[in-house]
Amino acid sequence: MATVDEAARPIDLVVVGQGYVGLPLAQAAIAKGLHVVGLDRSQSVVDALNAGSSHIDDVADADLDVMLRGGYTASTDASVQARAKAIVICVPTPLGEAGGPDLAAVIGASHAAGKHLRRGTLVVLESTTYPGTTEEVVAPILRGESGLEPGVDFHLAFSPERVDPGNPVYGIVNTPKVVGGLTPACTAAAKDLYGQFIDTIVEAKGTREAEMAKLLENTYRHVNIALVNEMAVFCRELGVDLWDAIGLAKTKPFGYQAFYPGPGVGGHCIPIDPNYLSYKVRTLGYPFRFVELAQEINNRMPEYVVSRAMALLNGSGIALSRARVLLLGVTYKPDIADQRESPSTPVARKLIAAGAEVAYHDPHVPVWSVGADRFERVTDLATAKADLVVLLTNHAEYRAEALPAGVPVLDTRGALRGAEGVEAL
Repeated sequence: MATVDEAARPIDLVVVGQGYVGLPLAQAAIAKGLHVVGLDRSQSVVDALNAGSSHIDDVADADLDVMLRGGYTASTDASVQARAKAIVICVPTPLGEAGGPDLAAVIGASHAAGKHLRRGTLVVLESTTYPGTTEEVVAPILRGESGLEPGVDFHLAFSPERVDPGNPVYGIVNTPKVVGGLTPACTAAAKDLYGQFIDTIVEAKGTREAEMAKLLENTYRHVNIALVNEMAVFCRELGVDLWDAIGLAKTKPFGYQAFYPGPGVGGHCIPIDPNYLSYKVRTLGYPFRFVELAQEINNRMPEYVVSRAMALLNGSGIALSRARVLLLGVTYKPDIADQRESPSTPVARKLIAAGAEVAYHDPHVPVWSVGADRFERVTDLATAKADLVVLLTNHAEYRAEALPAGVPVLDTRGALRGAEGVEAL
């Protein structure tokens, strides 16, 4: 019996970018029987994936093995997109020097997709950006490279990623998926694609509304975290236990959602995404004062943490400049290895600038450095030598009884409240 040449075999889905968004997306599609190719520009990432080694917390090597046996392959060859029924772009959009989104990866991926675009293909952008990007940036590139008209000759849509690394409850499949197309037919095509492997699809009015939804979600979190961070500073001066107050407030079954203070905000979304919206608003001649104020408050929390550390050390008769400070948890959230935008980085920088000796403990991070400073990793927490312990990320193993005896603790996450020798932020 004749077999289809693999090089000519149609591909249901090419996922561009095999990071924290793209690889789990590919995994979900593979699990439902779709033929998926993961496209990434990093040869080392592609080689590792094809060899069964995952670099993503939420996709273990065992999961990747299942994907490979299900037909998944990774590639650096952009021409695979010529065989794709659908192309989903999941590339990074970091902040640029001017404070707006750096769209270099999106632009590059759009050019590559356009060069290989065929009539009838669906292209979806998932990379977080400002409203208008899909229509104003991606569509013209695809049109220019392919000679095809978006919304007529091929489908184009935006669907915001909603990946929450380490979340044990919500993943790609059971998190509702928003899709907004350039035309109603584009929206329908995106709905058909994602509906094959995601439980709930929510249709947006268009691409701009879908783009705005993502920014609204994270701006909401950003502003509310800034609110409780500012309250943490003055509640201490007022003699109020903010953590207790939050616990009381969240017993109200309506009109309130609990947010908690901390040493800053981390991850790709909250410190970054609201700035995309602020950038777009500034192009209209308006300041986005809520976002700018929230950014200011959250950015000064590392300085507040260091000032609290200094006060605790002074109370023990030790100057910060000659103290050994042990940081617990350097990832941006508990129980994962992801360090993107972690507030531990500015905290460490400020401690070093003040002359402190800094060491760290993190079960998920074997090596940690900030700039040129590479820090000692403590492996035996119970016997660790330190003048002060600062809990920055509340990994599950951080319990009061596991910490070095007799060493004061500054708990920036409220995880050890009530334990002897622990002072909450």
